[in-house]
Amino acid sequence: MLRHRLVCLVTASATTLGVVAVAGGFRAAVAAAPAARRDLRIHDPTSPLQDSAGDWWIFGTGSLLLAARSPDLVTWERQPSPLVSPPAWAAEVAPGNRRHHYWAPDVIRVGDRLLLAYSVSEFGKQTSAIGLVTAATPAGPWTDRGVVVRSQPGDPYNAIDPTMLMDEGRLWMAFGSFWEGIYLIELDPETGLRIDPSSAPARLAWAREIEAATLHRRGEWYYLFVNHGLCCRGVRSTYRIVVGRSRGITGPYLDDEGRSLLEAGGRLVLETTGSFIGPGHIGLFQVDAATMASMHFYDGEREGRPTLAIRPVGWTDDGWPEVSAE
Repeated sequence: MLRHRLVCLVTASATTLGVVAVAGGFRAAVAAAPAARRDLRIHDPTSPLQDSAGDWWIFGTGSLLLAARSPDLVTWERQPSPLVSPPAWAAEVAPGNRRHHYWAPDVIRVGDRLLLAYSVSEFGKQTSAIGLVTAATPAGPWTDRGVVVRSQPGDPYNAIDPTMLMDEGRLWMAFGSFWEGIYLIELDPETGLRIDPSSAPARLAWAREIEAATLHRRGEWYYLFVNHGLCCRGVRSTYRIVVGRSRGITGPYLDDEGRSLLEAGGRLVLETTGSFIGPGHIGLFQVDAATMASMHFYDGEREGRPTLAIRPVGWTDDGWPEVSAE
């Protein structure tokens, strides 16, 4: 299996050599996989996480959310949705979402539980909420914990696209799409819900077209990845992934030229390259000592089908992430 090969290939630290080794092993595994099972059709994937048996799980946008499992990050099999039925509160939050199509989840392990946050909304509207379910294992059963944060027309933010980060005992969530950008709230690690629902979310980033935030910490730096551009248009999608970093989780997040993400700044991470169109919703995860990135892209060779991509992450000498489309 790929995970066993990676153990042999990764060096003791996440050096460039180690990342190159992981890339080579991963590409060899992809090439050896049966073509019919090689690609997972998915939009807005979570970062893969492992269960106790070593299998990888991933969740994404779909009817009551999509779930898939893989032994090696290459061959994937669909699994039952973590949601057995629509949550009782969904009809009030987004009455126009009659198909129960929920999107852009994020999953994180906190202690002995998994927290899965997801978006319930009406496309292009602020009638939105981020819901939460919890479970002991990725296979469930998952228990509804209600609404984490909600938005309505007139709010400065849209309550979709959650990303969670556990940092030194404190749990944070960034979220947002268009309007006035990406915002940050603090959650209670015991419940996964807001510590203080009356507090105003802190604004982290803005651009005319922005969403799909991801928080990541490496050493003393906090990284905020976001998408600029437009998704969901197949081969006409203009998504591109940019990043800024900060010494504190609340910001300010700046790019490598000192531009603030609050002013549409961001160091380019990935953009359309050939048939690799509109990469989006990046997530970072570890395979032993190496950092890997998951994302979707629109496959130009398959009429723009949203497809899972997993790529190794390299780091420049001054600490910026680099990811290749290949």
